[in-house]
Amino acid sequence: MSKNHIEECVRASLEGYFKDLRGTEPDRLYNMMIRVVERPLLEVVMRQADDNQSRAAEWLGLNRNTLRKKLVEHKLLK
Repeated sequence: MSKNHIEECVRASLEGYFKDLRGTEPDRLYNMMIRVVERPLLEVVMRQADDNQSRAAEWLGLNRNTLRKKLVEHKLLK
């Protein structure tokens, strides 16, 4: 799977979201998208990193403390 494929999936999902709104204006779309994408990103990366926070933080380009904060926010810490 390429980066372009992921972008197309997001684009198609957003187009469907706007279609479902039927003209209603969205509210806090940016925050919603970050929350919707961030959790599965963290879940998959942590699983691939065998729950090693230091490795996952490096892969994500985040400080380990920032990763921990995000894991707590999403209730993903074991």
